[in-house]
Amino acid sequence: MAKWGMVIDLEKCVGCQACTVACGMENNRLPGENWQDVIFFSEGTYPSAQLKWFPRPCQHCENPSCMAVCPTHATYKTEDGVVLVDWDKCIGCKYCMVACPYGVRFYTDEKPLVAPDMRKVYASKDDHSWNPPWKMPDAREDWKHGVGIQPHDVVSKCTFCYHRISKAPPGTPDLDPQDPKLREFTPACVVTCAPGARFFGDLSNPESNVSRIIGDKRGVRLLDQLGNKPQVYYVTGDGGAVPSSRAINKKV
Repeated sequence: MAKWGMVIDLEKCVGCQACTVACGMENNRLPGENWQDVIFFSEGTYPSAQLKWFPRPCQHCENPSCMAVCPTHATYKTEDGVVLVDWDKCIGCKYCMVACPYGVRFYTDEKPLVAPDMRKVYASKDDHSWNPPWKMPDAREDWKHGVGIQPHDVVSKCTFCYHRISKAPPGTPDLDPQDPKLREFTPACVVTCAPGARFFGDLSNPESNVSRIIGDKRGVRLLDQLGNKPQVYYVTGDGGAVPSSRAINKKV
C-alpha cells in the first residue's frame, strides 16, 4: 500500500496561485476557502524588504492532531496515508480546526470570506450547502471521503484529490502529470503547476521520485517540532528554510 505524500520545491514556486484556482475548480470550493493556499508575506525592512510567498495545503500528517480530538471519528486516516473528513459523521464542532496547527480547515457555514455570499447566489435545493455553477460529476461525489459539494455544518479541507489518487494503478511510485497515463490520477494542483514545483508520490517507496528529492535536497516539514510529522515536504535550496523554522534555526 502506498503512503502518498507531496513535495513542494520553493525554489521553483513562483506564487502564481494556479494551484489555488485549479483546486477550487476541481473541488467546488467557495471563494476564499482555499484548500490549496499560497500565503504572501514580507521579510526585512525598507529599503531591503522582500515580498515572499509560501504554498500551504493540508499537511496530511502521520500523527494528525485533528484526528485525535474528533469526538465522532469523522476525521480519519486512510490506509494509503491520507487524512480525510467523513461528512456523514462530522457534527461541525470545530475541535479539529482548533487542534490543527496549520490552519487548513474550513467550516461550511462560517461567515463568507469573500462577498457576496455565493451560497445565497447559488442556493441549493437539496442537502448540499450550495449549488455552484461549476461542479464535478455527481458520480465522483463521495461524502464519506470529503469529496464534492459539502452539506451544511461540516468541516472541509484538502483531500489530496482523493477521488483521483485512489484510482491510480496499484504500485505506482509517482503520479507524474507529464505521463499521459497518470495525469487523470494526479492531484489537480500538481497537474496545473506551471513551473513544475509540485511532486506527488509514494513516500514509502525509496525508489520514488518524491523519496529521492527529499533525500537529495534535504526536504523539510512545516512546524516539524510539533510532532505531527506532515507528509508534505518542502525543498528550499542552499540556505533556505520554511518560514516556521527560521526562528529556531536562526544563527546567534
